[in-house]
Parts: sequence; structure tokens; C-alpha cells
Amino acid sequence: MRRGTRGVAAVRSGIASGMDRSVDKSRVLEALRARVRTALEGLVGSQRATQAGAVHEETRAEDPKDTRATEASYLARGLAQRVEELEHASALLAAIDIGDHDEDRSIGIGALVGLEDADGDESIVFVVPAGGGEKLEVDGALIRPVTPSSPLGAAVIGSRLDDEIEVSLPGGRQHFTIEWIR
Repeated sequence: MRRGTRGVAAVRSGIASGMDRSVDKSRVLEALRARVRTALEGLVGSQRATQAGAVHEETRAEDPKDTRATEASYLARGLAQRVEELEHASALLAAIDIGDHDEDRSIGIGALVGLEDADGDESIVFVVPAGGGEKLEVDGALIRPVTPSSPLGAAVIGSRLDDEIEVSLPGGRQHFTIEWIR
């Protein structure tokens, strides 16, 4: 990472004027918590149904080569592990501190970060301990939750305002400038 300077494109795009800074971090966090809760509720139902099916009499082996019960138990075990992961993510998101991040400090968990790519396109990331992945739409803005274990999350953590970062993403190497931090 190297220190860069805020570019003309950032001023033209509205990032520097604070247009995207108006996104309420607490609303972003609540939307993420709601998404994890919804996923957890659906998965718990699937896991219970699969577990019940694994021990149902119709699943019992009819001959030594019949593996329906074994396959159903593997599926139930895998779903149970995923439920545990989502419960852990939910607990981490419940405990997160999203206080404002001073632009003079390095980026850490709970920061909302405005990025600009090499083409001048804007994006917003929310650094969280768990629940990263799918983008959220909050207050008309698309926000990408990222975790420290993701390539973008790892590149952003520890960076500062105006830093330039380089990240290997599925679409290839991307360059970003950190335009603002909240």
C-alpha cells in the first residue's frame, strides 16, 4: 500500500462532497443482522426437516448397499454445522461497535469505507467480523459487507484515508483509493 492523493474524479463523482457518506451505519448493520437472522431461520427449518428425515423409517436401509440413511445423516450434519456458523456470525454482529472511525486512524472492524476504483467508479464497503458476501441496499446505496478473511477486507483493514490498495478479485487485480472513512 502506498499513500495517494485524492483525485479529481472523486470530486466530480460526489464522494468528496459527502453524498455517499450520508448512509447511516446503524441501518447498514441492522440490515446485515436481519439478513443473517433470516438465513439462520430458514436454515434451522431445513436442518430440522433433514434431521427428521434421516431417522424416518422410510429412510432405513432395505439392503446393505442402500445408503439413503447415511446420506441423509451427512446432509443433516452439514446443515447443523452451517447453523452453528450463522449463530456465531449473529453473535459477532450483535457485539460489534460501529462508532465513527476517525479519518486519521487506520481502518478496522465497524468502519464504513468509500472506495474509488481506477475507472473512477465508487463503492462502499462495511468492515465486519462476520456476515460478509452479498451486497446490501441501504438508503439507496449498495454496500458490500467484507470480513478480514476476504481479499478486499484484508486489503482495507489497516489502511488509511487516501491510501491506494491493490486486491486480487475474481475479475482480476483491482486498484482502489480510500476516499472516506466513517
